[in-house]
Amino acid sequence: MSAPTHAVVTKPAAMRKVLLVAGEASGDLHGAGLVTALRRSDPAIEVWGVGGERLRQAGMHILVDTAAVATMGFVETFGTLGRLLATYRQLKRFMIEERPALLVLIDYPEFNLFLAKRAKALGIPVFYYIAPQVWAWRRGRVRKIARRVDRMGVVFPFEPTLYNNGQQLAEFVGHPLLDLVRPTRAREETLARYQLDPQRRLLAVLPGSRKKEVRLMLPPAIAAAQQLQRRGWQAVIALAHTLTRADLVEALRGGVPPIPVIEDDTYNVVHAADAVLVASGTATLETALLGRPMVIMYRVSPLTFAIARLLVRVEHIGMPNIILGQRVFPELMQGDVTGDKLAAAIEEVSARRVELAAALATLRGTLGEPGAAERAAHLALELMA
Repeated sequence: MSAPTHAVVTKPAAMRKVLLVAGEASGDLHGAGLVTALRRSDPAIEVWGVGGERLRQAGMHILVDTAAVATMGFVETFGTLGRLLATYRQLKRFMIEERPALLVLIDYPEFNLFLAKRAKALGIPVFYYIAPQVWAWRRGRVRKIARRVDRMGVVFPFEPTLYNNGQQLAEFVGHPLLDLVRPTRAREETLARYQLDPQRRLLAVLPGSRKKEVRLMLPPAIAAAQQLQRRGWQAVIALAHTLTRADLVEALRGGVPPIPVIEDDTYNVVHAADAVLVASGTATLETALLGRPMVIMYRVSPLTFAIARLLVRVEHIGMPNIILGQRVFPELMQGDVTGDKLAAAIEEVSARRVELAAALATLRGTLGEPGAAERAAHLALELMA
């Protein structure tokens, strides 16, 4: 008599829910790729959570919009503390009532690690995509992450060594920007579209994706652009999709930007530029992948900067410089973010274009191969099996 067979019990399609938290604009971008890959692999999956327009377009049910919880620094977080607490309670209630098959976290470590602890207590597996940058600050978090997270899909090749410590927690999946960052038209076509002079050097200004950083960095960036215009340059602002023209007017205290503002075409604008003035963040890596020399600017409240100096363990603030292990691209911080100094730095990188092109090619080669979202989705689905 043969041994009885046991049927594999699978969850009904209605219960294949995933809770995802993307608390920043870059998380919204990369989360959309992950959701698309998840739903391609298993159409029965429903994704709910914190996200923005790109996650909404990918089919996620938005419980809280990313714009409501995005923060910029230690001190600036206090302004959104009430919304963060309300969001935490809402997501905790969702986990208790809906029992999702998986919690997916994208960067945004302070909030997400609290949520991960609650998920673990409820028996919900936790997948971290685009890991907290513990190599930059507070490396003691590694132990906390190991306790609260079941698997990680990391996007920099040096991260598995930092996280694994004898266990298979983190796997390098490549960087998702490799699938996303590319121009859709030739440089000459972009210049013609916006009536820019092909005989003059072009500066692209990327002042950030959040209102607070734009208020701090747009005025000196425009001052630099105006100085460069007097030296024969031309300049445009590439507006982040998270902002409106009204946000720029507010940052300039009611003034209209004195240089053209281009919306929904950042990659083509950067590709057409001779140099880029960019706020520290994901945009620095996007600029690098588009092969353009840049000057990186970073400016926060004095107290936030003082706290960061105590905690940060890396020598550079720009991700391209961190990956390359040296300050290839100028970084101007705090009081050095002035029109004069930014303009001088732009002239410097413009003169080093050949040297910088080689560094940019090296950087691209370290980021793996395209297909990061699909590889991350595979890891996530394994946790739901």
